[in-house]
Amino acid sequence: MPQKQSIFTISEFAELHTDGAGYDILRHLCLPELLGDESSSILYFMGRNLARKIDINSMEEIVSAFDVFGWGKLELVKEKRKELVFQLMSDAVVRRLESPFDTEFRLEAGFLAEAVQTMKQTDCECTETTNRRIGQIEFSVIYTD
Repeated sequence: MPQKQSIFTISEFAELHTDGAGYDILRHLCLPELLGDESSSILYFMGRNLARKIDINSMEEIVSAFDVFGWGKLELVKEKRKELVFQLMSDAVVRRLESPFDTEFRLEAGFLAEAVQTMKQTDCECTETTNRRIGQIEFSVIYTD
């Protein structure tokens, strides 16, 4: 039996494409119900685990991953000594925020923390702030060492 590949490139994911609400139904309705009260934490670590499986070497590849995964347009807006601040905007983000079900961005936060940690070779954590009025998510990646 051939061995499964364990590290992937962004371009390999770009070849996958689906239309429809199936992903959103699984992500925002089924997973939280299945995961229960720990949903937020588990999704964060799922995002970190996903980033470990992708060959990421630059900020451009992180931005590209968000686009390929349909998470929205990610932009680095501020770089401080111990923190990176990103903004995430797109029509998809606005639609998620306006949807009738609870939405969160913990999967994206976990992915971003691990991707930056891998790229910068320093421990990171990520928090997010939602601005529903303008349909924007702000991520703060903090260097913890």
